[in-house]
Amino acid sequence: MIMLRYLLQKEFRQLFRDKAILAMMFIMPTAQLIIIPLAMNFDVKNINISVVDLDHSSLAQKLITKIGSSGYFRYVNASASYKEGLQSIEKEEADLIMEIPAGFERNLIRVGSQKISLSVDAINGTRASLGAGYLTAILADFNQQIRVNMNGNTTSPGPRIGVTSSNWFNPSAEYKYYIVPGVLVLLLTMIGGFLSALNIVKEKESGTIEQINVTPIKKWQFILGKLIPFWIMAMIVFSLGLLVTRVVYGIHPAGNLGVLYLFASVYLVALLGFGLLISTYSENQLQAMFVAFFFMMIFMLMSGLFTSLESMPSWARTIAALTPITHFIKVVRMIMLKGSGLSDIKTELGYEIIFAIVLNTWAIWNYKKTT
Repeated sequence: MIMLRYLLQKEFRQLFRDKAILAMMFIMPTAQLIIIPLAMNFDVKNINISVVDLDHSSLAQKLITKIGSSGYFRYVNASASYKEGLQSIEKEEADLIMEIPAGFERNLIRVGSQKISLSVDAINGTRASLGAGYLTAILADFNQQIRVNMNGNTTSPGPRIGVTSSNWFNPSAEYKYYIVPGVLVLLLTMIGGFLSALNIVKEKESGTIEQINVTPIKKWQFILGKLIPFWIMAMIVFSLGLLVTRVVYGIHPAGNLGVLYLFASVYLVALLGFGLLISTYSENQLQAMFVAFFFMMIFMLMSGLFTSLESMPSWARTIAALTPITHFIKVVRMIMLKGSGLSDIKTELGYEIIFAIVLNTWAIWNYKKTT
């Protein structure tokens, strides 16, 4: 333990001498946590729509007014023909074209039905699908209002099933409650993963690794001495991130903070062990940085932060389950939004313990100490 203590003193002194690393560890993730969630707004609004009204009736005007008052659409122009409306899409001025045909009101009253043409710019798939979905829902509600007004009562001709939905754990369905915990985990992963991956390689490039190798320091002491300082710093960064989520976004963890810190501590042991493993295989910092970037991209894209894990193919879900960040993002959301306890996350905690043991044991085994 005396050897480990001296090694930790050396690591902390070396860490605090490098002001750039301290700025990267504390200032950069804090600023990114404030900015990134504001840009990653999943609420699609201000969808540009071009209306081709060939009927000019009172019902057509009511429909146009209803769409504009929904808060999701913004009228860019009132085209005289479909061809003119299509030009607005080609110029990227509009996302949707709604064509109201001539005889719209007459057919609704006399025939009881009338088709409306919707043309969607599908270059941006998410914006197109959501825009079309919003507009379809508005048209369905408008259609129901017409039936009520024509019948003079709210009684439909046949039996109906009423459906009432509610959002649990995020009643207002605000994106920030879903995305901010995931971004916090992602930033913590990138900072801890990159810095730990460059640690041992930096000793190799500076030549101090040769001096360490001829000392009686054991391999496990060396890896542990490299891991503990970054683990402490990462826990401080995690605490700052939780403070930012509370002060800036007003997100208060619904669960126990002790359980959250317990899981975070185990996750960081696994993550830093993975970074040190990369460092033992790399010969220089550039090589370590590119290898770490390769794995961090996979972790980020397959973690469930941007896309649902259930929508992935089976082979992708298998890979996602083998990454520590997937389980951490899931648990952070469970604890902060759902209020889950230790019994609810014990399976994910078991996975992280296995990751921590395997990755750190591998790093210790792969570290070549020559005397």
